[in-house]
Parts: sequence; structure tokens; C-alpha cells
Amino acid sequence: MSVKFCRIDDRLIHGQVVTTWVNVHSIEQVIILNETVAQDKIQSNVLKMSAPSNIKLHIFSPEKFLEVIQKNPLSRNTMLLFSSPFDVEKLVNADYEIPSLNVGGMRGNVERTQYTKAVSLTPEEKASFERLLAKDIDITIQMVPSEARVKMNEVI
Repeated sequence: MSVKFCRIDDRLIHGQVVTTWVNVHSIEQVIILNETVAQDKIQSNVLKMSAPSNIKLHIFSPEKFLEVIQKNPLSRNTMLLFSSPFDVEKLVNADYEIPSLNVGGMRGNVERTQYTKAVSLTPEEKASFERLLAKDIDITIQMVPSEARVKMNEVI
């Protein structure tokens, strides 16, 4: 498997992803896994324009990704980028192995409770993370590589 890093960040492609995580993990391609983004041509095009020219960017629904990798196994150093734990669950429930998951940012809103400076969750998102933790996935919260990692199971 060529997946080097899996991250949830509701902003998807932005400065921290492009300038730090991609370099830290020697990423050659980023795959965004989200049904809504995959169906939104305008948002997809904006995200593709935001990616550096030396990084391949693909956008799939989780289901389409699982189909594609059956015929085209990953060969590049890859980052899987999600906007929520629900899309991670779709892969894990289909027996796709994700040994660790970094959570970078899930911004607050009226429906979410704040757990850390960078992570706020709805009750459904919290339950999703609890199900992922129950599958022995190492989930850490870390905005940038220079910050200390916080274990998700210590904050929810």
C-alpha cells in the first residue's frame, strides 16, 4: 500500500496540507474522498487549482475510490484526505485498512461541541470516531507537524 498519511480536515486542500504535511510525508498525490465534493464540479476545480503542480490530485466518493483501486493499485506516495469521519468509516467498513488517522481541523458551528482548539464535533461525528477507535485505528489530533499529538480517545 502506498498510502503514507490519512487526514481529516474540513478545509481539505489549504496551506497546512500543501506546505507541511505533503513535504513531511513525501507525498506525490492527494486523494480527496468525499461524495459531495466529488459531485461538485466547481468545488473540485477550485481544489485542483489549489494543489501544487507537482502533486497529483484526485477526487472520488469513497465507493468510487474502492472501485478504482481494485483495477489501479496505488503506486505513488499518497495522502488520503477526508472532510469527516463518515467517509473514513465507509472505507474501513469495506475492509480498507487505515492504521492511523490524523485529524487536523473540524471547525465549530452551532451543532458542534468543541473538544480541542481545532476540533469540534456533532454527536454523530463523535459516535463515528468512537466506532473507528473501537476498530483499533490510531487517531490523533495535530494541526501541524510541529505541534504535539493529542490522542482522540483522550478528548472524546
